[in-house]
Amino acid sequence: MNRKYQVCSRCIMDTNDYPAISFDEKGVCSICHIYDDVALKTVKRGNEADIALNGMLAEIKKYGKNKEYDCLIGVSGGVDSTYLSYKAKEWGLKPLILHVDNGWNTELSVMNIEQLVKKLGYDLFTYVIDWNEIKDLQLSYMKASVLDIDVPTDNAYAAAVFKIANEKNIKYILTGHNTVTEGWLPPTFTHFKYDIINMKAIHKKFGKVPLKTFPYLGITRGWYYMKIKGLKTYAPLNWIDYDKKLVKEFIQKELGWRDYGGKHYENIFTRFYQGYILFKKFGVDKRKSHLSTLICSGQITREVALEEIKANPYPSPELLQEDREYLIKKLGISETIFEEIMNTPVKQHTDYPSILHWYDRLRPYVRAAKRVKKAITRK
Repeated sequence: MNRKYQVCSRCIMDTNDYPAISFDEKGVCSICHIYDDVALKTVKRGNEADIALNGMLAEIKKYGKNKEYDCLIGVSGGVDSTYLSYKAKEWGLKPLILHVDNGWNTELSVMNIEQLVKKLGYDLFTYVIDWNEIKDLQLSYMKASVLDIDVPTDNAYAAAVFKIANEKNIKYILTGHNTVTEGWLPPTFTHFKYDIINMKAIHKKFGKVPLKTFPYLGITRGWYYMKIKGLKTYAPLNWIDYDKKLVKEFIQKELGWRDYGGKHYENIFTRFYQGYILFKKFGVDKRKSHLSTLICSGQITREVALEEIKANPYPSPELLQEDREYLIKKLGISETIFEEIMNTPVKQHTDYPSILHWYDRLRPYVRAAKRVKKAITRK
């Protein structure tokens, strides 16, 4: 029996976007409630925010005294990392700016990064991923017919951030991630970014180029960097008033930043993936989640979001065609092979070996351990 279609009364997510979605008596969806829970834990305002921010700054500055750098910030040329870099200067920090180049930068993103480091006087370190390896891995994900083909880049970015921070003896990492504009993505929109079991399985089946230098970050390596090496990550944009529209206007004026037309559209591969492949093959419009988050955080109205979602996810038909031709050529495949990839039946990430299989097996034991811990705490 098919489920009756329903759309959230607060945001614009519906039963087609996330089959496991549920609604309360007012018609507000579970994704909105998850956003509220996450925001309650991460977003700070007023005195609470001042305490968190000042505590972080004191900690970083004490560590960085007499050091060339006291923290590291990864930048893409996008809004969040650009504004975070500006605030770091305002806060009196000494960050090393890191950019991870996966071979798909737009000219606009490169220009935004160049403007940023020039105007703020920062040092820039560019980590270039081996092109043959990242290309082979991205193509493997496309051939695997799984939803989240941006996992290789997202994982490599996180791996490079920890790797360079560790090599440069930088203890603190500042991230532009923030709850009020990024919220929570349902599992039908994404996949666990640190699933290197899945990554290696997909590459083993579809890849041809050995991954000799490709940086990757799994649970174990992440634990090593944070628990053994003592690296710490902060997301301070959660502790300031962060209005995306106003921030865009500000960095355009102060840093000469230029808009690239969509969330993560500063990268050609991601732009084509989110604006075309994800939309056409998987029926996922990632804008719905981003706009819903902005509704939940009060930055736009539901009416504005509903109007915006009517537009094509690609900035223009001309750019779509240009990106399509560029991607096919750069990946070294034919139009026929690309169409075969687009028409291959969709598969789940868990159709291949995945760390999620282990999560499913271990979940009962984790729950039991939590119950024991609570019982001990009560005594």
